[in-house]
Amino acid sequence: MILKRTLYRLTGLDGAPHHVLDAPYESIDAALVAAKVWCNGQGLSCKIQDRGIGVEVLTANGTWRTVCYPSNCLQVSLA
Repeated sequence: MILKRTLYRLTGLDGAPHHVLDAPYESIDAALVAAKVWCNGQGLSCKIQDRGIGVEVLTANGTWRTVCYPSNCLQVSLA
């Protein structure tokens, strides 16, 4: 039995790879942490529509499928 590695990536809300966070992630947790760190740091200076992030997983047939949208990236900071 061959185990295939699961990969995740972050996208914009348009489905294109994220303009800053375009990298493979080994787990959904790693992708979500990267999104949270960016949204609470560099992403704060972006327009709200540019802060939207989707998380995709690479499927067995080689296509990407959206699995979630971290809502914390769409919240406006009160700080």
